[in-house]
Amino acid sequence: MRALSGETLPVPPVWMMRQAGRYLAEYREVRSRYPSFLDLCYAPEAAAEVTLQPIRRFGFDAAILFSDILVIPDALGQHVAFEKGEGPRLDPVTGASDIAALKLDGVCNHLEPVFETVERVRTGLPAEVTLLGFCGAPWTVATYMIAGQTTSDQRPARLMAYSDPELFQKLIDILVEASAAYLIRQVKAGADAVQIFDTWAGVLDDAGFERWCIEPTRRIIETVRAAVPATRVIGFPRGAGTRAPAYVENTGVDAIGIDWSMPLAFARDELQSRATVQGNLDPFALLAGGRAIDEGVERIAGALTGGPFIFNLGHGIVPETPVAHVEQMLKRVRGS
Repeated sequence: MRALSGETLPVPPVWMMRQAGRYLAEYREVRSRYPSFLDLCYAPEAAAEVTLQPIRRFGFDAAILFSDILVIPDALGQHVAFEKGEGPRLDPVTGASDIAALKLDGVCNHLEPVFETVERVRTGLPAEVTLLGFCGAPWTVATYMIAGQTTSDQRPARLMAYSDPELFQKLIDILVEASAAYLIRQVKAGADAVQIFDTWAGVLDDAGFERWCIEPTRRIIETVRAAVPATRVIGFPRGAGTRAPAYVENTGVDAIGIDWSMPLAFARDELQSRATVQGNLDPFALLAGGRAIDEGVERIAGALTGGPFIFNLGHGIVPETPVAHVEQMLKRVRGS
C-alpha cells in the first residue's frame, strides 16, 4: 500500500499474477475436490484457502483474490463453463437480443460467494499483507463474451466494435456498471486495493484503445471512488506499449502493470513520474530458471527500484513453473 501511495521503498513489494494456481501442489489438491473451476470460485472456504496458500508458502506482500474475470458474464446470465484443457466456453453474444438478455439486477447477489471469500481472506491474512481484489476490464471481458472462447486475435469483438460500435457500446456500458459494482463490494468486504485486468488491450488501434480501453476503465474507477473514496487501483493494459502514459493520465490508476515487452527505460522515464510501476519479469524466464531469473530480476530492479515500484511478472505464472524457481526469484528481489 505504501508503494501504491507513491513511496519509493528500498526493497520493492512483490506478488505474482496467478500466484494461487496449478504450479502449487496444495492448490491442485483443493481443486481436485470440485467438479469445475467455477465451482471452486464460488466456494468461499476453498477459494479463501487457495488465496492464502501462496502467502503461507512464500510470504508475498499481497494476496490476490482467487476468482476469474468471467464471473461477471456468468452473473449477467451468460452461460459460462470451463472445459478441461480447453479454457473457457461461453454462449457467444452475437447481436442485440443477446445483449438485451443480460441482466444487471442480480449481479451482486450472484457474486455473494466471492464477497464472502474476500471477508474470509481478510480475516486469515496477516495485517501487513495487502489484499487485492480484481475484475476484468470491459474490453477484455467483452472479447470472451462475443467469441465464446479464447482467440489469438480477438477477431469477433474487433469486428463488432468496427461494424456496429453503438451496439458494442451497449455491451461495454453493461460491463462498466457491473464491474464497478463488483469492485465496490470487494472493497467494502475487505480488499485494500483492486486490479483491473485488460489482457487484450494491445490488439486495439489508437482510437479503439481510447474508446474501449481507457474510457471504460476511467468510468469504473470514477464510480468506485465515488462510493469508496481514495480506493487504490492498479491497471494492467497488457500490450499498451507507448500508449501506457495516456492510459495512466486518463484513467486515474495509481499503478500500472507492464508486460515483459515494455522497455524498462520507457517505463522508468515515462511512467514512474506518473504512477507506481508494477512488473515485469517474463513468466517464461521464471519457468526457465537459473540465469534467466537472476539476470531478469537484476535488469528490472536496476531500472525501476529508483521510483515507486512493485515487483511482479509481466503476466500470469506458467502452471509448469517449479516452486524452487519462485523461491529463487524472491531471494533475488529481496536480496536475501
